[in-house]
Amino acid sequence: MSDTRRRVKVYTLNEDRQWDDRGTGHVSSTFVERLKGISLLVRAESDGSLLLESKISPNTAYQKQQDTLIVWSEAENYDLALSFQEKAGCDEIWEKICQVQGKDPALEITQDPIDESEEERFEEMPETSHLVELPPCELARLEEIADLVTSVLSSPIRREKLALALMSEGYIKKLLQLFQVCEDLDNREGLHHLYEIVRGVLFLNKAALFEVMFSDDCIMDVVGCLEYDPALVQPKRHREFLTKTAKFKEVIPITDSELRQKIHQTYRVQYIQDIILPTPSVFEENFLSTLTSFIFFNKVEIVSMLQEDEKFLTEVFAQLTDEATEDGKRRELVNFFKEFCAFSQTLQPQNRDAFFKTLANLGILPALEIVMGMDDLQVRAAATDIFSYLVEFSPSMVREFVMQEPQQTDDDVLLINVVIKQMICDSDPELGGAVQLMGLLRTLIDPENMLTPTNKTEKTEFLSFFYKYCMQVLTAPLLANTVDEKKSKALQEGSTKINPVCPDNFQTAQLLALILELLTFCVEHHTYHIKTYIMNKDLLRRILVLMNSKHTFLALCALRFMRRIIGQKDEYYNRYIIKGNLFEPVINTLLDNGTRYNLLNSAIIELFEFIKVEDVKSLIAHIIDNYYKALESIEYVQTFKGLKGRYEQEKDRQTLRLNRYRRDARTLDEDEEMWFHEDEDDDDGEAVEKSRPEEEFPESYGKYMETKKGAANGANGKPAASHAASASPNGSPAKSDAPSGTLVVKTAMVGLVDYPDDEDEDEEDEEQSPRKRPRLGS
Repeated sequence: MSDTRRRVKVYTLNEDRQWDDRGTGHVSSTFVERLKGISLLVRAESDGSLLLESKISPNTAYQKQQDTLIVWSEAENYDLALSFQEKAGCDEIWEKICQVQGKDPALEITQDPIDESEEERFEEMPETSHLVELPPCELARLEEIADLVTSVLSSPIRREKLALALMSEGYIKKLLQLFQVCEDLDNREGLHHLYEIVRGVLFLNKAALFEVMFSDDCIMDVVGCLEYDPALVQPKRHREFLTKTAKFKEVIPITDSELRQKIHQTYRVQYIQDIILPTPSVFEENFLSTLTSFIFFNKVEIVSMLQEDEKFLTEVFAQLTDEATEDGKRRELVNFFKEFCAFSQTLQPQNRDAFFKTLANLGILPALEIVMGMDDLQVRAAATDIFSYLVEFSPSMVREFVMQEPQQTDDDVLLINVVIKQMICDSDPELGGAVQLMGLLRTLIDPENMLTPTNKTEKTEFLSFFYKYCMQVLTAPLLANTVDEKKSKALQEGSTKINPVCPDNFQTAQLLALILELLTFCVEHHTYHIKTYIMNKDLLRRILVLMNSKHTFLALCALRFMRRIIGQKDEYYNRYIIKGNLFEPVINTLLDNGTRYNLLNSAIIELFEFIKVEDVKSLIAHIIDNYYKALESIEYVQTFKGLKGRYEQEKDRQTLRLNRYRRDARTLDEDEEMWFHEDEDDDDGEAVEKSRPEEEFPESYGKYMETKKGAANGANGKPAASHAASASPNGSPAKSDAPSGTLVVKTAMVGLVDYPDDEDEDEEDEEQSPRKRPRLGS
C-alpha cells in the first residue's frame, strides 16, 4: 500500500506516562468478523504484520489532536495513539470513527467519561442547558469569565462544551487583547483574573486550544498572563527571560523556517510546563496530559527533521572536529549535540537505533575522543553527557569502535583511556563527574551486556584489549598512592608512628575508593583476566596498604576487595594470600581498632566468619598456624574459636585417615596395634575420641609418636614406610595394597599443626612465631 495519507505510527502509553513507538504502517477501517464490528487495522509497512487491531467501540472516547493525532483508551491504563503522516488521512479515519459512534466529525472528542451521578443529572437537564454560554469578552466581565472557567474543571462534559465555545468564537485571541489593555492600564485586578482564566484554559487539556495559545502570535501573551499570579506580591518576569536572557543559538544556520518555529515553540511550551505552571495537585495531575503529549510529539518531529537533513549534520561534525574551530564555537557545537541527544530520548527503540547509527556513521565517537581531551570543563562535561547517551544506547557500538582504533596509536589517546583520565583528573570536590564516568566504564566492561548473538567473541576480545591497554591507566593512581612492603618497612624505621601511604587528601581517597569499587566489580565478573593481573602486579598487597588509611571508607573498600577475592573460593587466590601473608594488615587493623564496635570491626569479623562457615581449609590452617595467639583473646564473638574448632576437626580427620591407611596396609607393629586397641577400648570408638578434652589428646599423640619413632628407626635412617615394607612382626615381608608414596604423603600431613606440648619446637621458633607478637608486623 503506497497511499501516504494512511501512513501512521502506532503509539502506546507506558507506565511512566511516556509514549512507546510500536511501529510504522498503514491504517484501514474494516469489518472484522471475529470482533463483530468495524475495527481499525494497522499493518506494518516492513513485513505486513498486524500492528494494531482495535474495534471502534460506541462507548470509547476518541480524541483528535494537532490535526494529525487520534488518541483513545481501550482499557484502564492502556492508551493508544495514531500519528498520521498527512492531515487528510487523519480526517478520513476520524470521520469513520465518528460515523460508527454517531458523532459530529467537527468535534475534537467523541465523548468524555463521566460518572454515573453526573450522567443522571445531565439527562435531567433541558437540551438548551447543554451549551456553555460565554460572557462577552470585556474588562468588566473578566471576574465572571474566570469563575466560569474555574467551575467547569470538575466536570468532563462541561470542560468539553467550554472548549468548543472558546474555539468557535475565537475567544482566546480576544482575551489576550484584553491582557494587553489591562497591562497598559496596570489593572492588577483584571490581570489576576486573566491569570486564573488562562491557567483554567490550559487545564481544559485540549490540543485544539493549545494550537491557538502556543502559536507565534499568542504564546508570549499567554506567558504574560501567567506572570500575574494573585499569590505573588510582584509579578514574575518570564517574558523578559524568554526574550532577553534565553538566547537561541544556531551553531549552523537553520534554513527550514518550520523547523526553527517548532524549536522555539517547544522550548517555550516546555518552559510553561516546567517553570511557570505550579506543580499539579493529586486531583490535577491528569489535566496536563495533553500538554505533555504536545511537547513529546514536537520533540519527535524536531529530531526527525534534523536527522533527515544530512547536509546540516555533516556540517556540524565537520566544524566540531576541525582544529581551526574556535573554542567558543566548539563549545556551542558540543552543547547542540548534547541537546540533540537529550531530545532523542523521546524516540522509541527502533527510531533511536536509527538515530544513533546516523550519528555513528557521521563520526560521533572520534569527535568525542577529541573534545573529551580538551581543557574546557564545560565542553568536557557536555561531551561526557553525550558519551553516556551512547553507552546507554549501545555499549557494543562503543566497544567495537574502541577495538578498531589503530594499535600504533599511543595508549593515552585511546577513547577509554581518555575517559579514565578524565575520571582521575576530575576537579569537582565531590567527584560528581568521576562517579558518572565510573558508571559508564562499569557498563562497558560488564560481561552481561557482551552476550550479543552477532559477535560471540566480543567478551574475550574486549576484555583482552582492556587489560592490555587500559587497566594500567586505571590502577595508576592506586599504585602511585600505595607503597610496597619493603618501602613501607624502610619508612617505618626510626619512627613509631608513620603512615607510609594513604593520602590524607579526602578527594584522593574518594578517587581511590571509586577505583577499588571498579576493581571489586572486575574480581566478581572477570575471573581469568583480573586474577592474572592481581597476581602479576601483586595488587592485593598494594591495596591492603590502604587498611592504614585514616579514612575508614577507604579501608572498608580495600577490605571489600579482599572479601570479594576470598568469596571466589579459588585455591589460586588462597595460595597467593597465604604465600604473601596477606592477612597480616587485616588482623593488625582489627587489633588496632580495639574494642570499638563499628562497621570496620563488623566487616573484618564477617570476613573470618565467611572463611569459617565455608570451611576454606587452606586459609583456616594458615590463620590458626600464624595468628591464633593474637586472636584467641577475642571472645565477644565465637568466630575465632570456631576457626580453631574447624582446624582441630581437620587435624583429627588427618590423623584418623593416616591410621586407617596404615591399618589397611597391615604394617603396624605390635606396640602400635596395642596402642590402638587400648585407644578404642578407652574411648569406645572414634566419636568418643573426638569428644575428649583437648589437653588429653597431645598426651596420647605423644605416646603414639614415641612408639612410631621406635618403629621408624631402621637401618640407614630409612623412612617408616620402607621399614614397614621390609619387615612385619612375624619376620616375613608385609604385603601392602597402597603405593609406598602414599604413606610418605600422609605422614607429612601429620605435622600440619603445632601442639602445646611440642616444647622443643616451640622454644626454637618462639622468636620468629607471629603468634607471639602483641601486634603483627611490629
